[in-house]
Amino acid sequence: MNAFGRRNGGMGTTGARGGFGVARPMQANPLARPEPEPFPVVDALALPGEGDASLLPQGTVDAMQRLADRQNASGDAGASRMEGFEASIHRIKEQVLPRLLERVDPEAAATLGKDELAEEFRPIIGEVLAELKLTLNRREQFALEKVLVDELLGLGPLEELLADADISDIMVNGPDQTFVERKGKLELANIQFRDEEHLFQIAQRICNSVGRRVDQTTPLADARLKDGSRVNVIVPPLSLRGTAISIRKFSAKPITLDMMAGFGSMSQKMATALKIAGACRFNVVISGGTGSGKTTMLNALSKMIDPGERVLTIEDAAELRLQQPHWLPLETRPANLEGQGEISIRDLVKNALRMRPDRIILGEIRGSECFDMLAAMNTGHDGSMCTLHSNSPREALARMENMVMMSDIKVPKEAISRQIADSVDMIIQVKRLRDGSRRVTNITEVIGMEGPVIVTQELFKFEYLDESADGKIIGEYRSMGLRPYTFDKAKQFGFDQAYLEACL
Repeated sequence: MNAFGRRNGGMGTTGARGGFGVARPMQANPLARPEPEPFPVVDALALPGEGDASLLPQGTVDAMQRLADRQNASGDAGASRMEGFEASIHRIKEQVLPRLLERVDPEAAATLGKDELAEEFRPIIGEVLAELKLTLNRREQFALEKVLVDELLGLGPLEELLADADISDIMVNGPDQTFVERKGKLELANIQFRDEEHLFQIAQRICNSVGRRVDQTTPLADARLKDGSRVNVIVPPLSLRGTAISIRKFSAKPITLDMMAGFGSMSQKMATALKIAGACRFNVVISGGTGSGKTTMLNALSKMIDPGERVLTIEDAAELRLQQPHWLPLETRPANLEGQGEISIRDLVKNALRMRPDRIILGEIRGSECFDMLAAMNTGHDGSMCTLHSNSPREALARMENMVMMSDIKVPKEAISRQIADSVDMIIQVKRLRDGSRRVTNITEVIGMEGPVIVTQELFKFEYLDESADGKIIGEYRSMGLRPYTFDKAKQFGFDQAYLEACL
């Protein structure tokens, strides 16, 4: 008996059966249909679209090649590395710094400016170099002095990046990797920190300068630099690669709407319409993604505010830079170690209503403060502005509804929608395109309600047309040719004819 309960070598009285798993040939059936011809063997390389590129349009071939390049590209970004002159200065600094600290009083050094400290350091650095038997030329000595002063009074390796006007974002992903955004594109920076402790000390120095703290009990912090650049810090155990610092730099020279039109971020007609919107006290919501230019747009719009108006700005970390003489910036405060003393954006909005503002400008709305902002917009504070994260004007309205519903105020959804429709006059959608350019893609008016739906009207839009050989997006700013619903509001300020010509 075999394992299947049958005798080996036979099936009853009939002939011997083959071993298990060996098929016996079947007898042909004369009534059966003939077997179809087998499919010919096709070489995979000869399939259209894979090997035979001549059968495809050139555009498809280029697209497939880009996809193949993307798939084969390595995902490993690597670590930041110093090379050449910078690396040599960095190595000398590591030898000089410990001996320099032995000869310097830190408290006295903290009272001096960078230039004064460099003068005091010069003879001491010479003594240390003589002890180490190092000889430097004039260029190397000046570079070493700068690096040492930055280390003691500044932000160490970050000072070089902060001084570069072409860099708009600095992203430190632990001590060994730093990326920067230059002209809309990310690239690896050639700086390094000594170790995690060195980077953590710099993060603490940034936060302590504005009265914030960051440590393992409070691993998240929002801060700002002296020039107004926004800083976010996240430290272990939340960040697995070490301390991460994200710095959003702002241009030292204020950007205007005319400059944005010159850059190609909008058309001249769109710039004129936005100027009128700012001057005629439209309630404006600026919508867009991270790094799309919402704050820059808000700063540019604020230049159209009458100098005689009282303006209050409310932000988590103050970054708006208004040019008006009567401007009062307000900033939130996080809770202390006992979890008390927190002042939220909503608390500041409520308090701002008692400070006789003409306009209230919110850096960004994320939650229940949206309801108080809407209340300010339709209770006599025309010309208020805010920003929020959204992909389109229609989604911005939906997000505002959701943010009000997130609050503890029990209001029917239809009432919320009606308040939004009554409060907001215009939504400006900004977007950062894949070529790094920032564009105003939509300017939309909020007209009112039609049943339960908020009705909008698009005045301008950006339409994608093509892409150039060097990857630049080619598009066209188009006016919809519609009479603006906010025409009557512009007429009250004497801009009706100019507004109508810009929109048509």
